[in-house]
Amino acid sequence: MEKNEAVLAKMQELFDKYNLIGQSTESYLEGLLYTNPLGYWDYIQTDTLLSIQHPKTDFPDELIFIMYHQITELYFKLTLHEMEQIANNGKEISAAGQNLGWKAAISAEFMTARLKRINAYFEALTKSFDVMVHGMEKEQFLKFRMALLPASGFQSAQYRMIEIAATDLIHIVHKDHRTKLKDANIAQQFEEIYWKTGATELETGKKTLTLKEFEKKYSNQLIAWANQFSTCNLWQKFRELQAKNETTPALIEEMKKVDLNVNVFWPLVHYKSAVRYLANDESDTPATGGTNWQQYLPPRFQKRIFYPELWSEEEQNEWGKSWVMSTLNAKK
Repeated sequence: MEKNEAVLAKMQELFDKYNLIGQSTESYLEGLLYTNPLGYWDYIQTDTLLSIQHPKTDFPDELIFIMYHQITELYFKLTLHEMEQIANNGKEISAAGQNLGWKAAISAEFMTARLKRINAYFEALTKSFDVMVHGMEKEQFLKFRMALLPASGFQSAQYRMIEIAATDLIHIVHKDHRTKLKDANIAQQFEEIYWKTGATELETGKKTLTLKEFEKKYSNQLIAWANQFSTCNLWQKFRELQAKNETTPALIEEMKKVDLNVNVFWPLVHYKSAVRYLANDESDTPATGGTNWQQYLPPRFQKRIFYPELWSEEEQNEWGKSWVMSTLNAKK
């Protein structure tokens, strides 16, 4: 009897769900009669996933290089998924599975929970980066990388989108231009965004082909993204709560972790990898895209800080410095 009542209750929920969208419940139930059982391989698309690695050389370790970068992009997608939920305050879903609309305002609890997820994604990436630092033979890497020119991890559009969605654009403008561009519009600030100076030719100071191709493909999209998030990025949502005196110590802690994970720990594990593979006693080897990794990667040079208001002056002055120095000393 109880089982029958439970089934009838579920049936009523189905009728309610499909009635709300003007659909026939009977038709959907009939469709279930012809639907095959779902397999893990179909749901995860395993065959497709395992078929998208296409090395450009015969060096075995190139497969490691490709797959780790693909894993990275998947984590970036998860991060952006959480950021968009915060920007839009999360969805309210009815018991019947129907979207009831956006919440009126963000809550500290909701934002904290999503920031914890973002930090978990970046911590997983940072901790696993030894796959890149120690997981490839240096001799192989220095050879197969030459077949990848001018491609570079610098060209990850999703990472740029994460930076933009994390804070007001002025905070990722090159540090030498922040004061004069404080009141400039998004397009003007974007022209002086910090990463452009990281992809200039070491000798001439001109834009590398890596940067030119990246701008050609993504500049319009990123500017549109910056405009979209200008009023709903993580910092703006935090300030929304701050204005109502609804911030919590837990929320502030997660905000600061995002700042460190994206702007210190993530670039520094890349720096550690570059030191291992590209640095030598005579002269440093340029990155595949010709990026000036020696000046571009260390946070103490870029001073990228999403939320300077949450850090003391001393903390800002020492931003990432001790980690870089310990890495350089270990090289010696």
